[in-house]
Amino acid sequence: MNYQIIKDEQLLKDFIEWLPDLQKNETYYVSLFARNKYSKNTAHLKADKAQLKRFTSNKETLFDKIKQLECELGAYKLQGLPIPQEALAVYITPNPRDMLKATKNSLVKFAQLITQDYTGYNPHQEVMSELQQACSRKVYFDLDFDNVTIQQMLSQITPFINTDCLHFLQTRGGFHLLIELSKLSKTYEKTWYQKLTTLQGCDVRGDNLIPVVGCTQGEFVPHFIKI
Repeated sequence: MNYQIIKDEQLLKDFIEWLPDLQKNETYYVSLFARNKYSKNTAHLKADKAQLKRFTSNKETLFDKIKQLECELGAYKLQGLPIPQEALAVYITPNPRDMLKATKNSLVKFAQLITQDYTGYNPHQEVMSELQQACSRKVYFDLDFDNVTIQQMLSQITPFINTDCLHFLQTRGGFHLLIELSKLSKTYEKTWYQKLTTLQGCDVRGDNLIPVVGCTQGEFVPHFIKI
């Protein structure tokens, strides 16, 4: 018996198609987490998010790479204890990452590290961290709303921004509001940020990781909602 990461193959394929096409220097960053708030059997985790795997991918290989996360049940372990299925959640950066920028930043990071005594760092993980931070271009601005519903917030959002630039991603604990910046109307470009970021439930904003549509998020399946 294996872990189930992909819950709805068609939703995932449609999501991959929705992601921006990559340029020569770009990639996507994906991370698999164990989250203790999703399971009663992860009390041994020191934090809510424990990273199990992370990788980069283009659009062509993304489905297969996510499928490869579906290893034998119990193979993911932390502190020697298996991670249960219901604790898993997979995330992606909807804004492409810049591999050239990450390479340059990694060289600077390594130059700093080699001037000091070895502290147990992993060169591979250092590069992956630089990739996560190296945003290439901001196609989407993400607002993460927790403990509120799209239905509750819709009437408070739509007066302050044109709706054709909005993508509503339903998640287990709330929703992500993804603003497609190229479609943002000039009418709202100077006011939308201040208005929307102060709304109830909006606690994370910017260039965020988002749950992967069609994949598990604590056994919930994230999906887009049309308004």
